[in-house]
Amino acid sequence: MGIAGELEPFPEFSSPSNEGPSEKKDDGTYKLPNIDEHILPAGAHWGDEPTEEEMHGPNKLRRISGPINWATYLIAFVELCERFSYYGTTAVFTNFIQRPLPPGSITGKNPTGTPGALGLGTNASTGLTTFNSFWVYVIPLFGAYIADTHLGRFKTVCWSVAIALIGHILMTMSAIPSVIRNTNGSLACFVIALIIMGLGTGGFKANISPLVAEQHKGPETMMIVTTNKGERVILDPAVTTARIYLYFYLMINVGALVGQIGMTYSEKYVGYWLAYMLPTIMFCLCPIVLVIGNRMYIKSPPKGSVLGQSLRIWRTCMAPCFTFSPSRFHQAYNDPDFWNRAKLGYYMKSHGRDRPKWLTWDDEFVDEVMRGLKACAVFLFYPLYWISYNQLNNNLTSQAATMTTNGFPNDVINNLDPLALIIFIPICDMFVYPGLRRIGINFSPIKRIFTGFMMAAAAMIWAAVTQYYVYKTSPCGFYANDPTCDPSPLNVWIQSGSYVLVAFSEIFASITGLEYAFTKAPKSMRSLVMSVFLFMSAISSALNEALNPLAGDPLLIWNYGVAAVISFVAGVVFWFCFYSLDKEEDALNRIGNAPPRKGDEKLPLPEQQGGV
Repeated sequence: MGIAGELEPFPEFSSPSNEGPSEKKDDGTYKLPNIDEHILPAGAHWGDEPTEEEMHGPNKLRRISGPINWATYLIAFVELCERFSYYGTTAVFTNFIQRPLPPGSITGKNPTGTPGALGLGTNASTGLTTFNSFWVYVIPLFGAYIADTHLGRFKTVCWSVAIALIGHILMTMSAIPSVIRNTNGSLACFVIALIIMGLGTGGFKANISPLVAEQHKGPETMMIVTTNKGERVILDPAVTTARIYLYFYLMINVGALVGQIGMTYSEKYVGYWLAYMLPTIMFCLCPIVLVIGNRMYIKSPPKGSVLGQSLRIWRTCMAPCFTFSPSRFHQAYNDPDFWNRAKLGYYMKSHGRDRPKWLTWDDEFVDEVMRGLKACAVFLFYPLYWISYNQLNNNLTSQAATMTTNGFPNDVINNLDPLALIIFIPICDMFVYPGLRRIGINFSPIKRIFTGFMMAAAAMIWAAVTQYYVYKTSPCGFYANDPTCDPSPLNVWIQSGSYVLVAFSEIFASITGLEYAFTKAPKSMRSLVMSVFLFMSAISSALNEALNPLAGDPLLIWNYGVAAVISFVAGVVFWFCFYSLDKEEDALNRIGNAPPRKGDEKLPLPEQQGGV
């Protein structure tokens, strides 16, 4: 149902969603301070919630995004600096661990070949890099609990930055010439730094992602607004959130691209001490920007532990399912009133008793928990997606070292991934997604995630075919990774297809996962649900450890082939499990969000945004 009525124009208003009063201009239009200017005609129809016909009917209105304010960009810049430091260091991990110190080098540099330091081989390199991927995505569970329960997201981010900075300093120490010559000492310092950096990175990642989307100041539910061209459109906060995470991911990859390219050349021509020191210097910008924007940020306070309540809601709903009878379990689990069992009215009616003391939640919180658990169920498929993505961090880098690089460092090639993301994210935002909405195609989160799985499978097929021809043309045949072996004559840029396909898969799967975690989580558990999404990467790293025996010669073709099959099968099963959620998308997004308030609807509307 819509909220009826026409809001008369008035010269000033102020609300919790907008900073400062509006300013009426001579032509009868309004401008809001502190956000990009976009004006609406005075006397327009503002504030009606769209009807079902307007959202999904044959003449449905197109949907547009609200603005992205400066606080959002500042938080995204903090993420850029952190990702520069993280990817800048991890980009050189493979060579640092796998390759030995080049003859005559005390820093690991090798201008005419592949740099190295510890010389522990392919399996050790894959094992440590996979452990790092596992570690930094387990810790977010702890960081999320601290934020939601005790410190709040902003303070947790600040403490995490301080911890990660200590790790970066130790990482630099492991690569100074006097340490790097002692393999055991350098390895010990490196591993300690890896663990400490993981503690900081994990706490940071769980909270920076929801923090950036919380900076949006606008309505929490869909509403109809009129643009300055007189067109009635739907201002959809879900579209705004999707755009925020698109550009948040863009900033991630700007940091990753510059960090990875800069550090791979640093290791090759100067040494590992510089490749680890420059990210440390860049990371020092994080606390500076956090302090500068301190008064500008929206900071969600901790709300105590609601995890226990959530588990009790789930247990109450599951109570009839605890049976040894398969038929009774199926009937109870698929009961339309499954989630109503934890709601007060239904519980009192079915149990014939007064409200128990432990039932302290309201019906809306039950709906929020239901929505959050549905999101977590979607995330369960992500470990199978990340198996393919993780090949970028180790095996594809090693594959590049066995090909003709023509002077390019082997670990600079994987920067095609962030470069493709930087190019194609704005294209998707400005042309692809609006174009699809204009022609009536609902490219929903579930459809995007499924497409991401298929793209990842295609990337691994490309990698497997490339590896076949590397073996076929290498002087060492199926042992092309032998450090004494000359490279294959194949040009390393043949790998480009794998990286570009993985980049597209990230746009559709990874970015949508961040969006889904934020929009479907209860407000008091956003860090926790985000950490569950990130934890899927840790599970994937554990699965990659199981595949580690395939991560060396002569089995690398099987390694990529298995990853391709896993992504494809997982994507198909994912679609059949969750395609029905498309119909529930708008209803799920509305749960727990307040109706629009007077003033919220007069946000500047970017006219260039397309939609249905």
